[in-house]
Amino acid sequence: MIRILLADDHPMFRYGLRAVLGSDPGVELVGEAGSGDEAVTLAGDLRPDVVLMDLTMPGLNGVEATRRILTASPEVNVLVVTMFDDSASVLAAIRAGARGYLVKGADREEILRAVHAAAAGEAIFSSAAAQHVTNHLAGARPAPAPLFPALTSREHEILELLAAGYTNTAISERFHLSPKTVRNYVSTILSKLDATTRAEAIAKARDAGL
Repeated sequence: MIRILLADDHPMFRYGLRAVLGSDPGVELVGEAGSGDEAVTLAGDLRPDVVLMDLTMPGLNGVEATRRILTASPEVNVLVVTMFDDSASVLAAIRAGARGYLVKGADREEILRAVHAAAAGEAIFSSAAAQHVTNHLAGARPAPAPLFPALTSREHEILELLAAGYTNTAISERFHLSPKTVRNYVSTILSKLDATTRAEAIAKARDAGL
């Protein structure tokens, strides 16, 4: 039996959720809170499996209530159910430790599926919330800018060997190139790096991390 605490300051919404939860024999509603402070107190007393948490409530908001509940009872799973589907709200809830995020208006099946998933320790988000998370992660991990983008892949390989102290002869043997071809590569690399000497090109490569 999944034990649920419902935290929302709108009586009519709680009434609707009671009906949804009551339709699932595997779910038990053990308490209701009309404020964030009450949600924190009841979560500590009742130790529910899942807290259905609204974000906007009088007094303590849902994000801070989530943070306090999980600090005191990390085994509790918080599932946010709110009218807001903006990126800031979604990310704030996740940072507070919410297990999932649904937007009010979700149908019965989606709500119950989310409740069961949260109780099982899974992360579950509405499609809109998931897109916010995806966009954030994509922006948080930009692909590193390539070092010396003007260089071809072979020129980049040769520059790495130069920075490692390889001589032209060693590079020639490494890539099975003629000494003249290696000299031409080195000359092109110097030009592209705006370096006047081999030593200057090596210094730039090492400064860049090669």
